[in-house]
Amino acid sequence: MDMKQLKTFQTAATTLNFTKTAKMLNFAQSSVTAQIKALEAELQHPLFERLGKKLVLTATGKEYKKYVDQMLRLNDEALQKISDKQFRIASLTIGAQESQCTYRLPRVLQLFKSQFPHVKLTFKPAHSDDSARALIDDGTLDLAFIMDVRKTPETLLTETLIIEELKMVAAPEYAIKSSVTLKDLQNESFLLTEIGCAYRTLLEQTLAGENVFLHNSIEFVSIEALKQCVIAGLGVAFLPAMVVNKELHNGQLKEVIWPNEHIQLYTQIAWHKNKQMTPPLQAFIDLTRNVFKEERKKAVSSY
Repeated sequence: MDMKQLKTFQTAATTLNFTKTAKMLNFAQSSVTAQIKALEAELQHPLFERLGKKLVLTATGKEYKKYVDQMLRLNDEALQKISDKQFRIASLTIGAQESQCTYRLPRVLQLFKSQFPHVKLTFKPAHSDDSARALIDDGTLDLAFIMDVRKTPETLLTETLIIEELKMVAAPEYAIKSSVTLKDLQNESFLLTEIGCAYRTLLEQTLAGENVFLHNSIEFVSIEALKQCVIAGLGVAFLPAMVVNKELHNGQLKEVIWPNEHIQLYTQIAWHKNKQMTPPLQAFIDLTRNVFKEERKKAVSSY
């Protein structure tokens, strides 16, 4: 039996007329008759009988209608509940680097939660862009924020949100010239993010292009811990401007000018090309576009 058969039986049991039932449900009368016969065959009991020209329910039909009424009512209730709670029971799992979570995403989250207060958001660290792509590919992440050069992986859809400005910084009292060459950096103490981090990779590739390699470095998992150690005078760091702008402005850090005119890094949002675009997911992407658009306007007006 299926819901269509049950609805047909319920209507026929109410009208006691197959012709009226067919018109009400927009079926051919032969379809109504076939559905009732199929239901009777499955139950192995007749549900209707004809007394002269009158169609009546059998005793089994009367008893069965009570259960059919309950089943259809529960089905309608379940469909209504699911429809009402489609956003409440939804969830999104997002990959993002610590710098994005700290400096860029709070506004996106604020706007999203005002629209979808019951959608569960889970953020997972995306320390490297390759790992983020792999997690999108296997369905662990619904989408991810990637800081990288522009790429177009076959399985992903990516959208560039903003060009990231990158700065080399040190504490004001740290002994380094205000402007350096790549060779000058070889023996500096560098505070680095994890292997695989996009801006660390760009730094190392740029230096390697001039046969310069860092011999004295400390690696950090947390970008905020790294920044505090730079402020404490432990070394030099290469970080996105969004991470250090406040400290540069208030004098806790100084900028070190170095030959980086060919370095460009982009923050991109990425999701699988076959991902089902649910309303919460689409809304999150749209809000992200709008917030980053405002960030770009601010960046342009500050020049």
